[in-house]
Amino acid sequence: MNIMKTLVCQQPGEWAWQSRNIPKPQKNEVLIKIKTVGICGTDIHAWGGKQPFFSYPRVLGHEICGDIVEVGCEAQQWQVGQQVAVIPYVGCNTCSACREGRGNCCENIAVFGVHRDGGFSEYLCVPQQNVLLAEGIAPEAVALIEPFAISAHAVRRAAVRAGDEVLVVGAGPIGLGAAAIAKAEGARVVVADVSDERRAHVTEQLDLPALDPLAVDFDARLRCLFGGHLAHKIVDATGNPQSMNRAVDLIRHAGSIVFVGLFKGDLQFSDPEFHKKETTLMGSRNATAEDFARVGELMRSGELSAGMLLTHRLRFSELGSTFERDVINNPRLIKGVIEFAENINGASGN
Repeated sequence: MNIMKTLVCQQPGEWAWQSRNIPKPQKNEVLIKIKTVGICGTDIHAWGGKQPFFSYPRVLGHEICGDIVEVGCEAQQWQVGQQVAVIPYVGCNTCSACREGRGNCCENIAVFGVHRDGGFSEYLCVPQQNVLLAEGIAPEAVALIEPFAISAHAVRRAAVRAGDEVLVVGAGPIGLGAAAIAKAEGARVVVADVSDERRAHVTEQLDLPALDPLAVDFDARLRCLFGGHLAHKIVDATGNPQSMNRAVDLIRHAGSIVFVGLFKGDLQFSDPEFHKKETTLMGSRNATAEDFARVGELMRSGELSAGMLLTHRLRFSELGSTFERDVINNPRLIKGVIEFAENINGASGN
């Protein structure tokens, strides 16, 4: 049969199953049979009608693992049967950012699952330059390479080195990834989050100290963990304006702040505080092929694992009816992965 099953977000809050023809790869594309897809905040916002620059109907999903089943005539370096991750950002290759090798912030970027149909489908054609070989890694972990890569990019933007004292604010998937990668780079890492459950996850899965940033003794405990100092570098993954505005107060003199989480609005902080510390402030967006490759290396070495992020598994065949219950209205969810084969690791919508 040349028909595949696809789940389409028709409009906010509405799913529809469709039967579509399995696509044929263009000369520079590969066709992949999808095995796992991670659920991102982007998918949740799109389903809820809160994703900017978004149009419906759309097939969501950009954190993708699959096996190559067909290659285009100009993509012969790839082989049928190889397991790959998808780098979901398609740059225009003509803007100044792309010409400088920074396609992650392309002026005209197109992202699978956002600007073009994504991975909530059994098959997908992907440009050959947008796949990363991911053999020898569990499929659920491969689906997490993309969020880990976003974290890796933020850590790289912060120029984290061994011995740095790093505060990661926000223990969602990106914050957890940033903490794990900073730790793998040899930094001393502390994570801050307001959720008791998420702090427990940090302690259990990442073996790192986790503090409540709203606690009255937060600053004192942070200094204690950093030998009496404030953080050398901060990665804020909250997208929360109160947290982001506070970052300048939590950084030491000559420190650096990277905002990887974002919100729709303006930031406000003390300019004298910012200047007297000679603070370096940066944004971090998406990830590059270098970041994806680094995450692959760390997964193969065992320094990154799916368990650091993954809390829930869902079946693709049931997703249309379980998404609202298991994702939207699930306060225990940190990271979910959709599994297409019923027998992958005993998938369950826990």
